[in-house]
Amino acid sequence: MKPSQRFFKIDKDFRSPYARDRDRIIHSGSFRKLEYKTQVFLNQEGDFFRTRLTHSIEVSQIARSITSHLGLNEALAEAIALAHDLGHTPFGHIGGDTLNECLKEDGFGFGFEHNFQSFRVVSCLEKRYKDFDGLNLTFATLEGILKHSYPYRKSFLPSSIHEQFNLDTHPSIEAMIVDRADEIAYISHDIDDGINAGLISFLDLKESELLCEILEKVADEGVGEENDEMFRYRFSSHLINHLVYSLLEYSKDKVHSGKVLSATLESKTQIPIGFEPELETQIKKLKKLLFIKLYQHKKIVIKMYAGKQAIKGLYRGLMEEEKMLPEFYRKQLDIRNKHRVVADYIASMSDRHALSFYNEMYGKL
Repeated sequence: MKPSQRFFKIDKDFRSPYARDRDRIIHSGSFRKLEYKTQVFLNQEGDFFRTRLTHSIEVSQIARSITSHLGLNEALAEAIALAHDLGHTPFGHIGGDTLNECLKEDGFGFGFEHNFQSFRVVSCLEKRYKDFDGLNLTFATLEGILKHSYPYRKSFLPSSIHEQFNLDTHPSIEAMIVDRADEIAYISHDIDDGINAGLISFLDLKESELLCEILEKVADEGVGEENDEMFRYRFSSHLINHLVYSLLEYSKDKVHSGKVLSATLESKTQIPIGFEPELETQIKKLKKLLFIKLYQHKKIVIKMYAGKQAIKGLYRGLMEEEKMLPEFYRKQLDIRNKHRVVADYIASMSDRHALSFYNEMYGKL
């Protein structure tokens, strides 16, 4: 048999368009880099803690489960979920906020926003085809990446994006599901990481009415003490299940009512995916508790401050000396604003690359 005869010739792609989108995202370089981008704890803290990659996979799993149960497009939700964090900078949200400040201080009005950056990654920064930029994704996937997080209206984006994607309307229901799946994933897993790191305890969490109910369920199972790994695992499992089933129960009739695809939906109360009002209130209170007890913990603040200084230093250095840019980004200086090219390069970095490059520029941070 000749070597060429070993391969099947496929005239038509056997995948659905959204499954093809998902595969292109998974095989992109930007997706692989998520392994070394911060969720809450820096990647160097240890192997246990979530990264942007593991978080994206967890969001995808939750979103798939919800869409499957509701009879919606599972592959579309999966593609949006896997791509929703591609635009995040190193060092979590503080990195994006810092880059946004740098750009705006230099008069670059649109600044930096990670959802728009995720859209730019898959539509122009990834290079996989000779004749055009991007991953060649479907409109629905691109819209879902751009508009997946509430509030869906992104008034600060360029007018060309507004015209193409009609940012005055809500995205697909699948994109809305990814938004809530993202919330469910990071709440449950940030708690798990925080307890494992010893920064918060279940005693702290008993201030939350929602978590008290979950803790009682886990205690009834008799799986060990609150600081045991098994107890933490069962807690995360119960919390995710409770939130997912609550969302399904509250949303299923609204999703199938046929009234959710109106052209413009101004009020959040009209969004078909969500929780009953009492649970929404409990979730808001829990987020506030986590902000105070975990995200503002001294050890986290110190690490994020270091990341902030690294972003500022990288931006300043690359703006002063563009020859430090890799060849791929230097070539873009002929067609794009220098500020945006520098921001794109910094946003593409992993935590360890950003720290290494900063240390090379300025000495050990």
